[in-house]
Amino acid sequence: MGFARTCSVTLVGVEGVVVEVQADLEPGVAAFTLVGLPDKSLTESRDRVRAAVVNSGGEWPQKKLTVGLSPASVPKGGSGFDIAVACAVLGASERIDPRVLSDIVMIGELGLDGRVRPVRGILPAVLAAADAGFEQVVVPECAAAEAALVPGVSVLGVRSLRQLVAVLTDEPVPDEEPQEPDRPDPLMAGLRDLGGGAATGTRGGPGGYDQGHDLADVVGQHTARTAVEVAAAGGHHLFLEGPPGAGKTMLAERMPSVLPPLDREASLEVTAVHSVAGLLPPGRPLIDTAPYCAPHHSATMQALVGGGPGTARPGAVSLSHRGVLFLDETPEFSSKALDALRQPLEAGHVVIARSAGVVRFPARFLMVLAANPCPCGRFSRTDDRCECPPSAIRRYQARLSGPLLDRVDLRVEVDAVTRRELSAVGARGETTTVVADRVRSARERAAARFHGTPWRLNSEIPGRELRSRWQAAPGAMDEAERSLERGVLTARGIDRVLRVAWTVADLSGHDRPDAGDVALALQLRTGVPRGVPMAIGAGV
Repeated sequence: MGFARTCSVTLVGVEGVVVEVQADLEPGVAAFTLVGLPDKSLTESRDRVRAAVVNSGGEWPQKKLTVGLSPASVPKGGSGFDIAVACAVLGASERIDPRVLSDIVMIGELGLDGRVRPVRGILPAVLAAADAGFEQVVVPECAAAEAALVPGVSVLGVRSLRQLVAVLTDEPVPDEEPQEPDRPDPLMAGLRDLGGGAATGTRGGPGGYDQGHDLADVVGQHTARTAVEVAAAGGHHLFLEGPPGAGKTMLAERMPSVLPPLDREASLEVTAVHSVAGLLPPGRPLIDTAPYCAPHHSATMQALVGGGPGTARPGAVSLSHRGVLFLDETPEFSSKALDALRQPLEAGHVVIARSAGVVRFPARFLMVLAANPCPCGRFSRTDDRCECPPSAIRRYQARLSGPLLDRVDLRVEVDAVTRRELSAVGARGETTTVVADRVRSARERAAARFHGTPWRLNSEIPGRELRSRWQAAPGAMDEAERSLERGVLTARGIDRVLRVAWTVADLSGHDRPDAGDVALALQLRTGVPRGVPMAIGAGV
C-alpha cells in the first residue's frame, strides 16, 4: 500500500481555503476514485491527470487509487487541483518521495500533454497558503510573477509536469520549447472572462495617471469639476444630472485619473478580485491604479453585485473596489439592481448566500451616477424646450429611489455647454495632474487626522465618531441643522454634509470646517445656491 499527500487551495469568493490532497494505492482492480465534494471540472481531473502523467513519461499505477480532498465538508471546484493530484499519485507510487510533497502547496491545471496551465485566483490562493504557514508554492510559470507578490513565500514556476517531477526528485530539469515572443501564449487562452474589456478593466499611465483622459478636455462645468475633486478627495458618491452631451461621461471617465495610486494593501485587494474574475491586465501582475467599471444599463442584479449560477463570481461593485463604479443612464437600470447597491454602499462589502455556501466580496467603491433630467433630456429650470408632460418627468425621476439617493453625498446639475464656452480660446480648465496633486494632499491631511483609527477617508467615518471627535467650528453647522428641522436633510444626510465639509476643509487647508466649508457642502448636496464660490484651491 502506498500513501502520499500534498496541498492545494480552493477559493470561496476571494478567500482561499487550504485543501490537503491525499492519494492512497491499494491492491485490487485498477480504478480511480475522487472524493471530497468535487465539482464537475474537478471530477474531470481524473482523465486530465492520467493523460498528463503518461504523456510526461511517467507510469500510471495499475491499482485501486483513491484521491481524497480534505476537509471533505468544503465544496471544491476548478481545475487548479490538477498538479497536486498528479504529484500525490506519483508520491503514492513512489516516483516522488512523499516527504518532499507534504509541505508544498500546488496550484495549476494540467493539459493532456503535461503542460501546466494557469488558473484564476492565483494571488488569493497564495495569500491563503501563506496565512496557513506554508513557505513553498508551485504555480504555472506564467503566473509566477503574480504569486511572488506575496511576501515570505518561495515560488516555483513550472511550465510542465516533467519539469516539476525533475525538480522534486533532484533530476536534471528538461528544457521546454520557449514561447515565441510575437505569438500569443496558448496557455493563457480561456483564462480571461469573455467580454472583459475596457468597461471592467483598469487603465493607467505613467505616475498612475491616465494620460488619455485629462480634465482639461472638459469645457466649462465649473461646478461639476469641483464636485469631482471633492468626491475624489473624500471618497464621496456623486450624482450628475443634465442634458445629453453636457460632459457627464467625460467627467466620470476622468475620475480614476484624479484618484491617487493605490497603496500596497489596496493593490493586493484589487488584484485578488481581478485575479478571481480573470481580468488581470497582461503583463501587470499587480494593479496599482484605481479600477474603473462602467456596466451597461441592461446589467442584471447579479452582474452588479455578484452571483451567478454555481460558484458566485464578483460583480461590478467588486471589480470597482478601491476605484470608480460609473452607472450611465442610471434611470434605465432596473430598480431591483439599483436597490441592491444600498447595502454595499454602507457596508463596503457584499455577502452572497447560495445553497453551496456564503461568499464575501470587497466592495468599497466610489459611485458616480449620471442621468438625464427627463425622457427627452431637455428639461431644465432655464430652458423651455422640453416636451415631456410633468407626469412623465416625475415617473422618470422616481426611478431612482429615495434611500439610494440619500446615500449619495454630492448632487450636481450639469448644464448644457454654450457656444461661447466651446469657441473660447485658451479657456481650458485645470489639468488632471494639478487636481490630482490637490486631491493627494487632501487625502494626506485626512490620513494624518485618522492616524491610529481603522478609517482612511472622510466618507468612511461613522456618524457617531464624526459628531463626537471631529466637529466643525462653532456655529458652522447652524444652517445644516435648520435644514434638518425643515425636513430638507435626513439624519444620515446631515452626517454626510459634515463629511463633505471636512473634505472641503482638507482641500482648502483648513484645520476644521468653517461656515463657508459647510455651506459649500450643503450646496453640493442639495443643489440650492448658498452664495459661496464653487471653486477650491486655484479654482478654474
